[in-house]
Amino acid sequence: ISQQKNEQLQTYYDEMVKNSGKLNKNLAEKQKQLMELEISMELARKRNEELSTSLEEREKKVMELETILAEKDKAVQDLKNLVSNALLNFAENDLSVEVRNGKVYVSLSEQLLFKSGSITVDPKGVTALKKLAEAIKNNEDINIMVEGHTDDVPVSKTSQYMKNNWDLSVMRATSIVKIITEAGVAPERITAAGRGEFQPVTNNETAEGRKSNRRTEIILTPKLDELFQILQSN
Repeated sequence: ISQQKNEQLQTYYDEMVKNSGKLNKNLAEKQKQLMELEISMELARKRNEELSTSLEEREKKVMELETILAEKDKAVQDLKNLVSNALLNFAENDLSVEVRNGKVYVSLSEQLLFKSGSITVDPKGVTALKKLAEAIKNNEDINIMVEGHTDDVPVSKTSQYMKNNWDLSVMRATSIVKIITEAGVAPERITAAGRGEFQPVTNNETAEGRKSNRRTEIILTPKLDELFQILQSN
């Protein structure tokens, strides 16, 4: 009987050891899973913190951009008002001042500036250009583009230096630049360009349409250095 009990006890003991090993293995596995879960949660927490910081930085960038753009919009509108007031005494059909795409466009008709086919600015046009130059010469935060435009009628008198409307538009722009710079505008802020007949504001089928297309546009563009710096650092 004793032998039988001992065998039963041994069997019971062996089962305990066997089950204990399984329990320990299961416990170790659970502990491993728990550690992995804790690591995963820690990584998730860090990612959330990084995302939150990144979002705050982006919101700050957006606010900075909105502030700068609002300042630029106000500066453009102030510039438009300044130029409009400087050219107030000239007829509406001779010139116009408007804001387009964040720039101030001063459009001057051919009849104000030039005789047909000429690149010499008329006295009335010189007066207008000098008034414009006086208004903008001390504003170093704008760049200036002078663009000549023509209708599609070929130039009547060609020469070695002027063979077509491209040449006429460029040379007219250059004549205007000379007057503006002589009136005190820094030449490094100005670009002279000619568009010829290729950017009409209306069709050239009527005399009135051709008249509208023969113009010079002086485009005043605010410098966007601050905006570009923020975009580049983004």
